[in-house]
Amino acid sequence: MESLVSASSRTQLLFSPAAVLFNQAATHSLRSSLSFNYTYSAEPKHKTVLCKMSASKEVKLWGGRFEESVTDAVEKFTESISYDKALYKHDIMGSKAHASMLAKQGLISDSDKNSILRGLDEIERQIEAGKFMWRTDREDVHMNIEAALTDIIGEPAKKLHTARSRNDQVLTDFRLWCRDAIDTIVRSIQRLQVALVKLALKNEGLIVPGYTHLQRAQPVLLQHLLLAYVEQLERDAGRLQDCRVRMNFCPLGACALAGTGLPIDRFMTAEALEFTAPMRNSIDAVSDRDFVLEFLSANSIIAIHLSRLGEEWVLWASEEFGFITPSDSVSTGSSIMPQKKNPDPMELVRGKSARVIGDLVTLLTLCKGLPLAYNRDLQTGR
Repeated sequence: MESLVSASSRTQLLFSPAAVLFNQAATHSLRSSLSFNYTYSAEPKHKTVLCKMSASKEVKLWGGRFEESVTDAVEKFTESISYDKALYKHDIMGSKAHASMLAKQGLISDSDKNSILRGLDEIERQIEAGKFMWRTDREDVHMNIEAALTDIIGEPAKKLHTARSRNDQVLTDFRLWCRDAIDTIVRSIQRLQVALVKLALKNEGLIVPGYTHLQRAQPVLLQHLLLAYVEQLERDAGRLQDCRVRMNFCPLGACALAGTGLPIDRFMTAEALEFTAPMRNSIDAVSDRDFVLEFLSANSIIAIHLSRLGEEWVLWASEEFGFITPSDSVSTGSSIMPQKKNPDPMELVRGKSARVIGDLVTLLTLCKGLPLAYNRDLQTGR
């Protein structure tokens, strides 16, 4: 990200640094990729396919007491694989740590553990290669991977669910995913800060109008104005890093809500996954989403700062202000007005902030009336 303003007041300005950062910040919620007809947005290297349910339905992991299968309509309505497959890498990480702990505690054999680890490696390779078949009748990422593991290695795969529920499993996956997302966003913030500092240094001594009430107030250095955004971004990064500290505790071992009587080692799995420690209360571990709320809140503040930056540069690019001329490479035109050069990327940065803020409000509303502990409503918060 290079410094992008020339020394004159009508400058060439690229908008890509903020636009790239905003796109990363705006992808904080897995839920945004949900589509009920099973279309979805995925990373280019993960072009996996969702399949329709086979004629003979598999017995569900939870189906022991049931005499009938759920209807196709219920299956479609309750599936989450169309968006939570994005957790696959973290689900496999958690399963490897869990299997290693079970073997150390004598709950499964070393032979079974090794089979499980090899099978999970194979599944990860298939997913990365785009060859893994995601099945909607297997509901979610956990059951898809566990069922595929059974297909590959047989009986040992069924022991992986020992002393684990999908409740603590998904929370472990989600905390790992959010932790990685924070690290990615913080790095992007730092790159944008560097770009703004370079921009300021390249235009040392350039004086521009400073505004209050959108009226010209006092002359200021362009450097001073740009560095105001650097300071805001520094606080944004700090909020995310603080959120990461509070988030970094491991729910594994909480099971459905009340733990397990088996002699598991929660400290071992927490350490293997680079968590600070296990969570202290099992009900809290599976029921609360305050770590996601805090993450979305921090992202919403970032979105607001980027939106203000976008608005400022949209104004500067207008004929009325005339401070900057957007580069052709990041502008669009009009099919009927050939004189137009529109700063669309920054308008979209400004516009997409609404989605980020909306996701925060959605989850706040979702969580406000839920009793302890886990409720299926929380599936829609991913």
